[in-house]
Amino acid sequence: MPNSKGYRHSTRRLFRKTSREKGMQPLGRLLIKYKVGDQVVIKVDSAIQKGMPHRRYHGKFGVISEVRGRCYVIKIKDGNAIKQIIARPEHVYLAK
Repeated sequence: MPNSKGYRHSTRRLFRKTSREKGMQPLGRLLIKYKVGDQVVIKVDSAIQKGMPHRRYHGKFGVISEVRGRCYVIKIKDGNAIKQIIARPEHVYLAK
């Protein structure tokens, strides 16, 4: 039987959490409001499946270009192409 090539294949190590990170995120993380122009890092939280970006963008830097309801549209440079990723705030952190 061939290997399945689903949306989350090969993510066992990539989305793993340490023992301190397991479970749901604190509410303060969800209440942060990002503005257009903020630099953010996409870090996928495997406990929340809604609004999850693709695994190839995990750990990438981007700039918020638009707000769509609860989600954010993030522009990311992927090689020479500029791509737009839609992600919920659970998967987005401010860049330091």
